[in-house]
Amino acid sequence: MSSSSSSSENNRSDAQCDRDPAIHSEGRSPSHAPRAFSLTLVATPIGNLGDFSPRAVQALAAADVVLCEDTRTTARLLIENGISVRTEALHEHNERQRVPALIERLQNGTHIAVVSDAGMPLLSDPGYRLVRAAIDAGVSLTVIPGPNAALTALVLSGLPPHPFMFVGFPPPRSAARKESFAKLHAAERAGLSATLIWHEAPHRLAETLADMAEIFGPTRPAAVARELTKRFEEVKRASVAELAAFYAENPPRGEITLLLGPAEETETTQDDLDTTLRTLLETHSVKDAASLAATAAGLPRRTVYARALELAAERKKEG
Repeated sequence: MSSSSSSSENNRSDAQCDRDPAIHSEGRSPSHAPRAFSLTLVATPIGNLGDFSPRAVQALAAADVVLCEDTRTTARLLIENGISVRTEALHEHNERQRVPALIERLQNGTHIAVVSDAGMPLLSDPGYRLVRAAIDAGVSLTVIPGPNAALTALVLSGLPPHPFMFVGFPPPRSAARKESFAKLHAAERAGLSATLIWHEAPHRLAETLADMAEIFGPTRPAAVARELTKRFEEVKRASVAELAAFYAENPPRGEITLLLGPAEETETTQDDLDTTLRTLLETHSVKDAASLAATAAGLPRRTVYARALELAAERKKEG
């Protein structure tokens, strides 16, 4: 799939933008040049190298060092764009330990750029601890925006684009995954109405969709976006149960973004839950009543169990 070409206005250089007040109504000062900031977060392509912006190239070329998730992956991007700069690894296993020394280097005048293997740094990728520490230390920082798989999938999905909630990766184990889904479903019953977005590994997609159908209901509209911006880009749109069945028979490959449409308005209230629990408590233990009610309502077991204990205590006082 070919990448979309930018408009001539978007391709103007920073210098041209500085001279044209119509482009930025608030105006721009020379401090917006890449090297004016100590720390620069740079978005990288999620598949198509043609999506790497001229500003991103400029920012990496101007840096003293580029921190990257995988130096081998970033090396290919640098070579493709004729950039020669020192690279160092910054990933989930070393970020916490590296932050103090990196902050010291930033304060001593080193210009550092941060990239992930694909997309925006920090979003399911390393960088948050460094950014938080930089803000606390008063280090100047900026972002060179660009490709993002979650937003790309959202606009392709056909699901309501706003509000939306990006959740990251679901837990890898089914029990924890269902619990995290149940918490979101509880938030929906409390008023949350948004398109939900996750990334998921291809070998877990079918199981995740099945768990989603169990917790959120089988008829919820959903979409699976695969290999975005790449040659075999694909978006499948159907109910969550239909997608679960499809991918159980057709194991996917590649990078995957999973989206779930917002819940329909429901009449379920706290009174409904209490009525269900009171009925169950007449014939079941607190634990069993809470488990059954939580499954029926799609709510976290701990939350329902706590309410069941309260109702059981009330029944005991009344009796």
